[in-house]
Amino acid sequence: MRISFIKTLCELARTDENIWLVCGDLGFSVLEPFAEEFPDRFINAGVAEQNMTGLAAGLALSGKTVFTYSIANFPVMRCFEQIRNDVCYHNLNVKIVAVGGGLAYGTQGYTHHGVEDLAVMRVLPNMTVIAPGDPIETKFAVQSMAQQKGPGYLRLGKASEPIVHQTEPVFEIGRAIRLLDGKDIALISTGAMLETTMAAAKELQKTGVAVTVLSMHTVQPLDENAVKDAAKECRAIITIEEHAVGGLGSAVGEILAQSYDNPMFRMMRLNREPVKHAGSQKYLRTAQGLDVKGIIKMVESVLARHA
Repeated sequence: MRISFIKTLCELARTDENIWLVCGDLGFSVLEPFAEEFPDRFINAGVAEQNMTGLAAGLALSGKTVFTYSIANFPVMRCFEQIRNDVCYHNLNVKIVAVGGGLAYGTQGYTHHGVEDLAVMRVLPNMTVIAPGDPIETKFAVQSMAQQKGPGYLRLGKASEPIVHQTEPVFEIGRAIRLLDGKDIALISTGAMLETTMAAAKELQKTGVAVTVLSMHTVQPLDENAVKDAAKECRAIITIEEHAVGGLGSAVGEILAQSYDNPMFRMMRLNREPVKHAGSQKYLRTAQGLDVKGIIKMVESVLARHA
C-alpha cells in the first residue's frame, strides 16, 4: 500500500504543482521518489507531528493540497487538537496519511498500534476517512482524496499487502465495493482485513454458505445504502476490522439500530483492552480471532443461531 501511495502521489504531483508532502522524520525507502522529484514541495518536519500539522494547515490556507505522513497513531493522536481546530474547523485541504494501521507495527508494542484512529477521525467535522483494502484501492483513494476538497484521513497497511481485486473496481468515496454476492451472510470489511475476509468467504463457499463480501473502504461517509441492502438481502451481517471499538462495526451498528428489520449483527474487532504483548501482525491478529479460522467460526455460530 505504501508503494502504491507514493507512486500515485508522484503521478498527481507531476500535473498539479499545488500538491505537497510533509512527513514526521520517517518514510525512508518509501518517500524518496517524491522528495527527489519535488524537493521544493517536500518538508521533513522532524519528530514533531503537531508542527507538521500546523505547517500543513498553513500551506493549505495558501491554496496547497497537503499530504502529511507518519506511522500509525502518531499523525492522529499526538496532534489531534491541531487536526480538529486548525484543519477540520477551517475545512482545509490537508490529507493525513497513517502508515501501519491496526497491528501492522505489532512488534513495536501498543505505542505503535493504530487501533483507535478510525473512531476518533470519523467523528470530526468535514473529515473523510478511508481505509483501502489493497494496493489497487489505495491508488484510487489517493486520486480521489487529492481531487476532493476538505480534510481527509488515509489509513494504510505497512507493506506487502497483496492485490485482492482480480479486475480494477469502480472506486468512489462513500461507496462500498461488492466482491461477492450471497444470501446467507454479509461480511463487511475495511482496510487490510479484506484479504483475510475474502479467504474466509471462499472457504465458506466450499461448504455451501452463500457469502456477500463488501469492501467498505470509506468509513466516513459510510455507504448506508450498501448496509441497508445487505440487511435486506442476507440473514446476518458481520463487520471485520483491525480496530477497537468505535470503528466500522460501530458505524454500521448505528445504521442498523435505526432499521425496523434488523438482521442478526456481529462485530469482529480488537478487544477494548490494549494489546500488552508484542508480536507479528499475523500472530496478534490470530490471538484476537481476526484470522480465517476466526471468521469462519463466527459465521458458523451466527448461522447456527439463525437456522
